[in-house]
Amino acid sequence: MQQKNNSQLPAIGLIIGCIIFGLGSLIVAHVEVGGYAMAFWRLLISGIVFSVLAKVFSQKMPSQNENSKSNTAYGYALLSGAFLGFDLALWHESIYAVGPGISTLLNSLQIFFLAALGFIIFKERQTILQLISLVIALVGVVLIASPEFANNTHAAYGFITGIVSASMLAAAMTFIRLTHQALPTSIFLLMQRISLGGSLAMLIPMLLFDQGQIWPNSLSEWGWIMVYGTVMQCLAWGLIAYSIPNLSLALTGLLLLTEPVAALFIDYFWLEKPINFLQWSGAGLTMLAIYLGSIKPKSYNQLRRYRFFSRFYRRR
Repeated sequence: MQQKNNSQLPAIGLIIGCIIFGLGSLIVAHVEVGGYAMAFWRLLISGIVFSVLAKVFSQKMPSQNENSKSNTAYGYALLSGAFLGFDLALWHESIYAVGPGISTLLNSLQIFFLAALGFIIFKERQTILQLISLVIALVGVVLIASPEFANNTHAAYGFITGIVSASMLAAAMTFIRLTHQALPTSIFLLMQRISLGGSLAMLIPMLLFDQGQIWPNSLSEWGWIMVYGTVMQCLAWGLIAYSIPNLSLALTGLLLLTEPVAALFIDYFWLEKPINFLQWSGAGLTMLAIYLGSIKPKSYNQLRRYRFFSRFYRRR
């Protein structure tokens, strides 16, 4: 009985982490701060938290004749943070345009961009199942988009920013892998540098595009932003990072779908966004495609690569 409970703990942690991420979209939808500014505050707050954690746990970069590698790893981590910043900002913009449910579903398409980058940069071959899942995903997105374009004047902007945010997330994860290849980096120190790179990258876009919407308007909004930066970026990410390496690949792909599912239900039942049968069908097809695309051959090397990526898997 004890062993069974221990095996269920990672699955429960993954579900809770994904649901918390989904609830983060609700904060974005209600706090009157621009999308780039929201990303800036989230990464700045999480950077402070990870800096404290790195100090408490005495995590430092190796120093023995590793200066060149350390600088390369540091640069890759900053670039990963910059892409993560644009991922968050564009995801926020998509939330404002088409709602948390559809935007989170579009952001989940990052798995296909990640596969493409893996093929281009790391020469990783794709399976027939992954190619089929891409076609299913495209059909699903078309089903979701068709009613939205008919009823929402901001639909095009929302879909473009949502899909581009998925590509930015895939790029961020790719540079995390390059960071680790250059020099293995302690987790809190790595996330501190990613947060630094992301918050710096958001400064100019925030000043250009979010004028008048940079600062929260009340203590309540400041409080929600603090929650967004600590709970969604640190706690939820920590639960997911802990859980994924302890689960099978198939179960992981299935459980990760709780994030877009949670966001869709929040959109429909809480924010009262109309979602018709055609869009629900498209959402189901898209989530099926994401699940199929997450299944990989269970060879030792691929499992090791998947587990490394799982430590840094970031959904809003």
